Amino acid sequence: MAARILVVDDEPAFLDSMRRGLLLSGFTQVRLESEPLAVVSLLGKGEVFDVALLDITMPQMDGVELLTVIKNHSPHTECIMVTAVNEAGYAVASLKKGAFDYVLKPVSLEDLVQTIDRALERKRLLDILEIEKKTSIPELENPGAFAEIITGAPKMVRILREAELHAASNVPILITGESGTGKELLAQAIHRASPRAGKRFTPINMTFPDTALFESEFFGHTKGAFTGADKERQGLLEYTEGGTLFMDEIGNLSPELQGKLLRVLQEGEFFKLGTHKPRKVDVRFLAATNADLESLLAQGLFRKDFYYRLRGAWLHLPPLRERKEDIPRLAKKFLEEFTPGPRDREVDGQTLNLLLAYDYPGNIRELKSILQAAVNLAKGRQLSSHLLPKFFREKISAKELARQSASPEPIMPLAAMEKNYILNVYRQTGRNKSRTALLLGLGLNTLRRKLQSYGEE
Repeated sequence: MAARILVVDDEPAFLDSMRRGLLLSGFTQVRLESEPLAVVSLLGKGEVFDVALLDITMPQMDGVELLTVIKNHSPHTECIMVTAVNEAGYAVASLKKGAFDYVLKPVSLEDLVQTIDRALERKRLLDILEIEKKTSIPELENPGAFAEIITGAPKMVRILREAELHAASNVPILITGESGTGKELLAQAIHRASPRAGKRFTPINMTFPDTALFESEFFGHTKGAFTGADKERQGLLEYTEGGTLFMDEIGNLSPELQGKLLRVLQEGEFFKLGTHKPRKVDVRFLAATNADLESLLAQGLFRKDFYYRLRGAWLHLPPLRERKEDIPRLAKKFLEEFTPGPRDREVDGQTLNLLLAYDYPGNIRELKSILQAAVNLAKGRQLSSHLLPKFFREKISAKELARQSASPEPIMPLAAMEKNYILNVYRQTGRNKSRTALLLGLGLNTLRRKLQSYGEE
């Protein structure tokens, strides 16, 4: 999600220069206002900005007064005072009222952009802390970017909201989690939610057997750089310019190669093989691993400087056994994928209970494989428990199978399970129908009909 920037100044020339400079710096959502009262009107209509650049001396209302109004309406908006007034009293008053910084004109565009970036970073961290404090389920601002991730589990929705906040920045993100939890899917969603969404998303497995292959793949080479280099080659860094590079299985990269990549993360520049001239590159780095990097650090197999640079932000995906409420939703998605057209895509209650009883060491990928095998056997019929793979049924304890077979009474009908789940999510959202429908993937009218049938207003 692009950062929303507000610039308020009564000098048209300054506003024009800010518009051009901020757009060139990658800020695509810039609102310019020359009258403070117009800003007050915007805030009254519910407009929210991430960062506000405020002049001090303006007609109708000075910048410090406007700062107070903005903070009252939108406490999370970071305000930067940009003014020619070099008076300590104004600076102190601004900072006391919640300004992030006080910048004197004339200010270079580079310095101003760095200040805005720091303000956005602070806002992002505060927003993340706010997510951790709240018990209610957060709401995504750009749900479309995360539509491929099927979940309604509160802990997963919180992770997605945190990922959405990180997406707006350029910090590297480390995604951890067991194999099959959807780390690359999350990386793709972060890219779609970021200002780089229109650029390339380049995934690469980080298992490289030798240095030469790594340098050629990442940095590229010039003609004649080594025997056989008969033409210049573009590396992944140049190929992904302006976009996102996703480095999967980062734990497989040797310490030597970690050191070669570290410079790119620190300085944003690299050396193409065959030249000593550094080249600048603008790439967002995302990395993922199912390895225990802390253990690799202790063994000296992972560099500390590389680790801490890579982990600008850290997202950990829980295993499927810790978010089993998503299994019915995932099963429905996979059945729709495996059985296109007007077929029965439901599973009976006993089958669903068996799916819920398993711990899935292979996580979502394993659930998908199990359902694919069952669909192959079903040949268009409704999915039932005897069609589940033999190995799967054998892994469910004999006690659990006996309970499911001999005592049909405890098996909850699918309609009852759906009712309980919908009502649970509805109550967790504070009975917010729009948010409930979004989390459940239902149409709002469909949700209203279901709630009415359950006796809920």
